[in-house]
Amino acid sequence: MFQALPPPPPAIAAPPPDRSEATTDDLRVAAALTDAQVHVDSSFRGAAIVLYGAVFNPTPDPADVVVVVRGPDAPVRLVKKTRNMGVWLNSRPVLFQGAPGFYMTASTRPLSDIADFGQLRRLGVGVDHLRIDAPEEASTVTRYGVRDVVVSRLGEDYLEWRRAVIRLKEAAQLYDTDPKGVEFVDRGLFRAEVKLPTVAPTGKYYAEVWLFQDGEPKSVSNLTLTVEKVGLERDIYEFAHRRPWLYGVLCVILAALTGYGASRIFSRRS
Repeated sequence: MFQALPPPPPAIAAPPPDRSEATTDDLRVAAALTDAQVHVDSSFRGAAIVLYGAVFNPTPDPADVVVVVRGPDAPVRLVKKTRNMGVWLNSRPVLFQGAPGFYMTASTRPLSDIADFGQLRRLGVGVDHLRIDAPEEASTVTRYGVRDVVVSRLGEDYLEWRRAVIRLKEAAQLYDTDPKGVEFVDRGLFRAEVKLPTVAPTGKYYAEVWLFQDGEPKSVSNLTLTVEKVGLERDIYEFAHRRPWLYGVLCVILAALTGYGASRIFSRRS
């Protein structure tokens, strides 16, 4: 049984490398989002954004569209519960760095029918080909006196831990694969829906809209989406990150005052 632990402070992730807007002059794809900014406040219950576009295909051969949306990277720390002499204990934590906080793919049909394994792996398209960086030895940290296991030293267990990362993200609706998520609404015109759950991380999201034909990528369109906190939530978030010690002290004081007030109310009723 795998369990996610609170991650260390996230590092600022660099944007993915720029891809060419089109690889051919004749066959290309163009896309846009109905809304490039999502505001998160206390009433946020998720969001659904429509991605739409057009395929310019002068050839009679059919083409496929694949949409990939990747959210800001964040470290993921996992522990595995193991049974030892009848007692369930946590293993040493394993730290994955560079795992996207959000990742979705939508396509006109299953990815395996669109391109072969090697092509998808080269492009990093699909959760099976998702690049999750492993930390260097020097970047491991110690929490509560327990040092993290370096991912590169997991050996044969690496795939099991990697699958656990993806499984936990899918359970939180942060990773999604929809083999029929791209729909052609008219000749050359298509749409797809990007669904952000309530727990979607804030930051910059990068979307790639790939056009495949005969198993080869022919064109790609790059888009960006920003998810940011607004109002009181943003003020509290920034205060907590700028002055974490003061924020912690204030939380303890507030909890103590709340407990004291509740005890006074119940003592008067009794």
